[in-house]
Amino acid sequence: MLRAFLHSLVRILLFLLVRLDAQGLENIPPSGPAVLAANHLSRLDPPLIFGLVERRDITALVADKYKKYPLIRPLVIAVGGIWINREQADFHALREAVDYLKQGGLLGVAPEGTRSRTGALTTAKTGAAYLVERAGVPVIPVAIWGTETAVRQLLHLRRPSLHVRFGKPFCLPRLARGDRSAGLQCNTDEVMCRIASQLPERYRGAYTDHPRLKELLAGQGQLLR
Repeated sequence: MLRAFLHSLVRILLFLLVRLDAQGLENIPPSGPAVLAANHLSRLDPPLIFGLVERRDITALVADKYKKYPLIRPLVIAVGGIWINREQADFHALREAVDYLKQGGLLGVAPEGTRSRTGALTTAKTGAAYLVERAGVPVIPVAIWGTETAVRQLLHLRRPSLHVRFGKPFCLPRLARGDRSAGLQCNTDEVMCRIASQLPERYRGAYTDHPRLKELLAGQGQLLR
């Protein structure tokens, strides 16, 4: 009940307070497990995705530091968020996330591990790729921009423009028995380059010159500048 109320409230606030440009929602399957892998610019990113996605089984990995926030903690619990310690390899949280996916859930993750301080993509950790490998589920790359300045604009009584792109689901190759670390890094780069390919150039950050990103952009017919 509370979850449905929160979903409706977020949608109303988005309609009233921002100019929203969301594309690719049709790429989210109506059921079945998948990982929504998104870049992270602002605390507004998770509620933005939560409000846009219609599925009732969407949740996310959430940094456990927010347990100390009296306004955020009950909201995370209400939507079934999975607490994770981002300062270490939190295998308990990862096991919980794998179980959730194997039960058919939709899980949001931020491969970068935290909000970008530069306003562009930072080098991602391999945790998201590890999670996808263990659960054996597809990835839906999600690109977000505009949220990094949204709060400041709202405080100045301006309606910010928020942009979200949901890419087509894709599957990462299974890791070989040999050098799993190299395989995880390669899969991580694939996820991040898929996200980067949906972002304006100024947001591509650490992946701007990645060869795989150039391949993806060339395939989309985009000019590389």
